Amino acid sequence: MKRKTCEECGGKVIEKKVPFSLYGQELGMFPAEVCNGCGEEVFEENTSEEIDHIAKEKGLWGLEAQTKITKIGASYAVIINKKIAEFAGLEHGMPVHVHPESKGKIVIEA
Repeated sequence: MKRKTCEECGGKVIEKKVPFSLYGQELGMFPAEVCNGCGEEVFEENTSEEIDHIAKEKGLWGLEAQTKITKIGASYAVIINKKIAEFAGLEHGMPVHVHPESKGKIVIEA
């Protein structure tokens, strides 16, 4: 069933193709219902399955991981799993720049 009104803001919903990216990698243009008020994008189930399939083909599926902060001497360390390290191009001994983006978000740049 096609939506005509956005449940979030009451804006008009239109159908159009929109770009979809995951972890900075463009996956393509996909049909979506888009609110002209708040910009919310809703994909049909078959479109979501197609996006998932493309993400898996590109090796982007399952890159998120839970980890814990560990203590090494007077410092703290975060373990980055192999799949994420390979995706980001990180290697043992490589220098990185670490800085806070906000109170709860830390950025690591290679």
